Parts: sequence; C-alpha cells; structure tokens
Amino acid sequence: MYDFEGVLKDIKDKGLYRELRSVEASQGTYTVIDGRKMLILSSNNYLGLCDDSRLKNAAIEAIRKYGVGAGGSRLTCGNFVLHRELEERLAGFKEAEGCIVFGSGYAANIGTISGIADKSWVIFCDRLNHASIVDGIRLSGAKLVVYKHCDMEDLESKIVRYHTGKSLIVTDGVFSMDGDMAPVDRIVELAKKYNLMTMVDDAHATGVLGEKGKGTLEYFGVKDDVDINMGTLSKAFGVEGGFVTGKKKLIDFLRHKAKSFIYSTAPPPHNMAAALEALNIIETEPQARKELAEKSVWLRNRLIEKGFNVPKGMTPIIPLMVGDAKIAVEFSMLLYNEGIYIPAIRPPTVPKGTSRLRISIMASHSYEDMEFALKNLVRFGRELGIIA
Repeated sequence: MYDFEGVLKDIKDKGLYRELRSVEASQGTYTVIDGRKMLILSSNNYLGLCDDSRLKNAAIEAIRKYGVGAGGSRLTCGNFVLHRELEERLAGFKEAEGCIVFGSGYAANIGTISGIADKSWVIFCDRLNHASIVDGIRLSGAKLVVYKHCDMEDLESKIVRYHTGKSLIVTDGVFSMDGDMAPVDRIVELAKKYNLMTMVDDAHATGVLGEKGKGTLEYFGVKDDVDINMGTLSKAFGVEGGFVTGKKKLIDFLRHKAKSFIYSTAPPPHNMAAALEALNIIETEPQARKELAEKSVWLRNRLIEKGFNVPKGMTPIIPLMVGDAKIAVEFSMLLYNEGIYIPAIRPPTVPKGTSRLRISIMASHSYEDMEFALKNLVRFGRELGIIA
C-alpha cells in the first residue's frame, strides 16, 4: 500500500506542507480568514470586481431568470444565450473573429493545446509557463521543447534544431509567479521567420495591461499576429471561467476537438452575466486600471529601496524572493499574525531555492494599506535576516 503518511511527513519536513484556510467574507481589500480580519495582498482580483455590487446584481438577476446551474454541457442543453453573448462581446473586446468560453482558464489551456496538437507536433514552451500549459502539451502527445525563460536566442536555436512543420510557440503573457512579461513582439517575429503558430496565455494581463485593458497583445501592438489568445474571467474580471479568442475557423475547430469544452458542464449562467457586467466596467472605466498600475509600481519600488530581492517590473504581481521554503513560511506566518495575508509560494509551484512571498496588488488597495504592509514586511524581513 502506498505510504501516504510517509510522503506527507517528508513534505512537512521540507517546509512544503499546505493548509487550506477558510475565507468567511467577500474578497475585497480586507476579508475574514479563519475568523480574523485580514488585509489581503495575494489576490488575483486586480480591479477589485469580486465584490462589486454591479456584478452581484447581474448574477442575482441571472439566477432568478436562469437558475443556479447550466444543467449540461454546451453541446447538449447547457448553451444559454448568455454564453453566446459573452463570447461575442469578448471577441469584440479582443478584436478577434471568434471566442469560445470554458469553465476555467486551466480547462481552456489543456483543451486548446491537446485539441490542436498531436504527436506529429513540436511545441516550444517557456520554462516558467503555467502548469496548465505544460499539462496540455503532455496530453496532446506533442514533442515538448522547453526554452530558457524569455530567452529569445535559446528559443531560436531550439526552433532551428527541432521545428519540423507543425509547431507552436506557447507562452504566458504575464508570468503568474514572477510578474514579468514575455517579449511577445519578439516571439511573433520568430514565429513569422520560421512559420510557426503562436499562443499567448493572457490570464494575468487581460483587463490589466494595454491602454484598453486588452492584454499583452495590445501592449506590444501584435493583436493581429498571435494565432491563439487565452484569457480568464477569474482574475481582473472577478468571476470564474476561461476563454480563447482567434480566427473563426480556430474557434469552430475547438468546439469539436477541445475535450474540456465538450465533456464539461457549461459554466453557470450567472457567471456569464457577472462577466458581461465586468466587461462593461473594464471597457468604460479605465481609471481603476491606471490606479492599479501606479500602486503596483509604487510598492515594488519601495520594496526595492528597502533592500528586498524584488525584480523590476510594472505588473501587479510582485515576487518578494526569500529562497528557503521554511523561512518563507515563517515570514508569511509573522505577517498573518499582524493581519496581513501573503501566502508563501514554494516548490513545486516555483523551482527549488526560489520560495517567495507573492504579493499582488488590487486597484482598491489604499496607500495606507500598502504603507502598513510595507512597515511589517521591513520589520519581519530584518528579524529573519532577509534584509539588513
């Protein structure tokens, strides 16, 4: 019989044991976790829409009209008018011909990649891409070629070596644990040079980057040059779900080939209604996006000034590098005891020796919130010897 207890003991000994904490209130700047009011600095709720009254009202009205569940897959009885409306709106938002909505971003990635590719394909994957991308490649049976993180010279050398005709370059637009951006414009150049398809996972960029919040494709000015653009509804949109935009023939193909779409119950209609309202806000209220960018840069620069190992950047994801997993956990717990929630991120989520606190900013954070967090980060950082 498998030694579950022994494996769990080993996980605990290495400082990698994970616990689920209970969130007991809506997720705003502050929430209640395990009975305690906490300043939350770890959420992907970048624009603060998770608790927006407009989204809640839209969801409530949809529940009254359509009920709480879809009742079936999109290809049977679960395809509500709200699904189609959202897909049309998202396609327009991303300036694409079509869109397909999935139950989650994870489902969107594994369904799209495994639906398109097979063992005759070669897929070039950034070393720090999200697990859902790697899982999608493995499910497809394609040859997986990993290139060094955002290293275009390494990518090109591997394209020259391994490209056989059916090839895809896939990358995160914004990397979820490091907060840096892929050089999407340079990836597009290589794809054109060697005739490869491209896919960008814009989960952490949609609603956040670009003048109109359309993501890294807008930011780099390559919206017409990327074949597959994936996004989520569960981050800046504040809801749940994933989607892919692209040419109509791609979207139609995925409806027939993406198993995570075909064999999953459709996302509930109230999620679609809330996402539609979120899209209205993203398209008409750019101020929140502007404030998010300004606050993200402000806190990142203050942390660097205090001596923390924080990479330069501009996204709301700010990795405060610690290194040792046990120290990262202790740092997180000290902050937790002061009412600040920033979980430690450890292997296997990140490579060994790169454990960190993953700070993420919301537009709704005040500068007073961030000053409070900064003061305690400095205090405990010094106690633990992370900074001088």
